[in-house]
Amino acid sequence: MGVYHTWEGSLLTMAEEAIHEGAKLPWDNTAEDALLNEAYRVCDTITAANSKSFYLSSGLLREQKRKGARALYAFCRITDDIVDESVEADGSRATVQTIQAKMQEWRRVSLSAGPSSKDPVAAAWSDSRATFQIPYRFAEQLIDGVMTDLEVKRYQTFDELAAYSYGVASTVGLMSMHIVGFEGQEAIPYAIRLGVALQMTNILRDVGEDWRNGRLYLPMEELEAFGITEEAIEAGEVTNQWREFMRFQIFRNRQLYREAAPGIQMLDKDGRFAIAASAGLYEAILTDIEKHDYDVFNRRSYVGTAGKLARLPQIWWSSRK
Repeated sequence: MGVYHTWEGSLLTMAEEAIHEGAKLPWDNTAEDALLNEAYRVCDTITAANSKSFYLSSGLLREQKRKGARALYAFCRITDDIVDESVEADGSRATVQTIQAKMQEWRRVSLSAGPSSKDPVAAAWSDSRATFQIPYRFAEQLIDGVMTDLEVKRYQTFDELAAYSYGVASTVGLMSMHIVGFEGQEAIPYAIRLGVALQMTNILRDVGEDWRNGRLYLPMEELEAFGITEEAIEAGEVTNQWREFMRFQIFRNRQLYREAAPGIQMLDKDGRFAIAASAGLYEAILTDIEKHDYDVFNRRSYVGTAGKLARLPQIWWSSRK
């Protein structure tokens, strides 16, 4: 696997435990076809509305895998929204206890062994977990990871941030791997790295938005090393110190994408392009950050449709090697 990072050992252990525990869960995918068709349609709509990049890349999969990928996305989207958008009837922010209660109910519904007739996303997700034999523990780890946002607002080291990224992103990659199909357990470390890379791209893109929401996901000891204070983040000015800090972060982020790339060749052939496209289109956000002089305070970097389509031929060619 080449380079080994200090943060990988504990994450590999968590992934291996999840796969072992997943084999013990009873499966039930006996939901009626009409219910499931509508459930998957809802997941398709949620994906299209919230992530054009993922909708495009998942569209490269054959039908059953495409449906499974979008059911996974919808499950993740709702999980995130419970923490990020929990608002009471009077418009006030829900208490931590209220959000925890909502998440506990969502955990029960979405991770039940049988399909739910009350929630379309839970129904589609239950069917996909059964169809692709996705270890349920990965979904639990995702929920646990998302829930840390209620209490943890700062991370001292990159190792701590990588552990958080495993919970909210690598778990998604590991579940996606089961949907796409993979050769063996050797693919697991690469999926973990890709998840960390994708989440770090999110973090670098969303510095300003996260700050306004009371969160700072950048490693505090690295900010200090570059002479950047929280007051400087609050000011939102692109200084030479900030440019150097972001160059360092982007260099490491791209290195993680490169280190994760060999894992794509361990996936089933009909799914490699979709995963490569998802990674490649997300990595391109880093180029947009650079193009706009590292200003992630006042704008949200993105890659437009034309830019995405222009990159797909090269991504396709690389995925065939």
